[in-house]
Amino acid sequence: RIGSGKTTLLRAVLGLLPADAGTISWNGEVVAAPAEFFVPPRAAYTPQVPRLFSMSLQDNLLLGRRDPEERVTEAIRAAVLEPDLAAMPEGLATKVGPLGVRLSGGQVQRAAAARMFLRRPELLVVDDLSSALDVDTEKLLWERLIAERAGATSLVVSHRRPALRRADQIVFLEDGRVAAVGTLEELLETSPGFRGLWEREPNGSH
Repeated sequence: RIGSGKTTLLRAVLGLLPADAGTISWNGEVVAAPAEFFVPPRAAYTPQVPRLFSMSLQDNLLLGRRDPEERVTEAIRAAVLEPDLAAMPEGLATKVGPLGVRLSGGQVQRAAAARMFLRRPELLVVDDLSSALDVDTEKLLWERLIAERAGATSLVVSHRRPALRRADQIVFLEDGRVAAVGTLEELLETSPGFRGLWEREPNGSH
């Protein structure tokens, strides 16, 4: 639920907040400096409120990289941004304004997702990526993330059904503590807290 510590835990894992205890491992090896370790191409992170810069959409995606056009197109498609891009008269040259104010909240989230996909990381780290999206776009985004990033691992903060349905393992937090761990089916059967969260989520076409 909101306030359970999801974002705090994620940021601690990434080394963006100090961890009070515990260890972080990668393929069995302890990570001594996670803030230096979890960077592209090993990992890429899209926070809850992504940061865009006052320049073109293309420059926001590339951030100085020189990726071929087809790779940029692939990342845009994976982020379900291509319909929005088609409606922009200036296309990738569109100026997004300070902090992306000329884009909708959903467009900012998907632009940040495309930027993450472009780096082709081994680990995709996502904090509530789809909160500003409509049901159909959200469903398509999770489908493409899983299908087109099959070789990568995704570490996702979300309480929304499209994400939970595709999770191999779910960690359910309550009041800053791990309350339950398991598959969707296992948690629906064994965790009253998780079941209550699931039932409060809108069904829609999720």
